[in-house]
Amino acid sequence: MPPELMISAPRRSTLLDWLPDPEGRVMIGAAAAMFLVLWILPVPLAAMPEPIGPAAAQFGNGARMTILLTVTSGSLGLLAGVVVALMRLSRNRGLQHIAGFYLWIIRGTPLLVQILFVYFALPALLPGLELSDFWSAVLALSLNVGAYNSEVIRAGLLGVPKGQREAAQALGLSPIYALALVILPQAIRLCLPPLVNNMVSLLKDSSLAYVIGVVELSLIGNRVQAESFRPVPVFIAVAGIYLTLTTLLTAFSHALEQRLARSTIR
Repeated sequence: MPPELMISAPRRSTLLDWLPDPEGRVMIGAAAAMFLVLWILPVPLAAMPEPIGPAAAQFGNGARMTILLTVTSGSLGLLAGVVVALMRLSRNRGLQHIAGFYLWIIRGTPLLVQILFVYFALPALLPGLELSDFWSAVLALSLNVGAYNSEVIRAGLLGVPKGQREAAQALGLSPIYALALVILPQAIRLCLPPLVNNMVSLLKDSSLAYVIGVVELSLIGNRVQAESFRPVPVFIAVAGIYLTLTTLLTAFSHALEQRLARSTIR
C-alpha cells in the first residue's frame, strides 16, 4: 500500500491527557479547597473546646457570608474599575472630571465612613431607596475597590502597545470590538497581580460590614467573645479562618497569573 494511503490508528487517550497543566491543577485544588473550607469548616471547629466548639456553625455561616460579600463586591468593583478607567482615558473632559471627582472622594475618605454613609445617609438623600444591610455593604465595598481597580486597569490599558490598536483597526474591528477583544484582555493580563492584591484586601476589608449588622465573620467573632468573655481564643480562630481564605485565594490567583504568562510565551 502506498505510504500516502496508509492510515495510522488513533492514539488511545490516557489519564494524563485529561489532567490539566500544573497551574491548572493548583487552580482546581485551590478552588476545591475553598469550597471544602466553606462547607466543612464547622466540623473541625466543633471539635475545639469552648467557646469555639459550640459556635462552630456560626463561624461557618460567617465565613460563607464573608466570601459572598467579597465575590459580589469584587465582581462589581472590577466592572466599575473598567468603566472609570475608560472615563479617565476618554477625550471627553466632562467624563474625565467626573471620574477624577469619584476617585478623589473614594480615595480620600475611610471605607468605614463610606459604609455608614451608604447605609444611613444615602436613603435619606434618595427617598424611596431601600437597601438591606448586605446590599449597602456590597455597594460601599464595590465603589471603594472600584476606585483602586480603575487606576490599575488604566495603567494596564496604557501598557498595551499601540501596535495592537493599529492591528485591530487594520482588521476592520470597530473601537468597541477592538477594546473588548484585543485591548482589554491584554490590559487585564498585565494588571492581574495588583488586581489580585485588591481582591485579597477586599476580603479583609469586608470585615467592616459588621458595623451595619451584616452577619459576617468578624461580627460572629465579636458576638462569641461578648458572650464568653474569652477574646483570645475567639479572635485567634477568626484570624486563622481569614488567613486560610486569603492563602487559598492567593494560591489560585498566583497559578492563574503563571498560566496566563505561559500562554503569552507560547
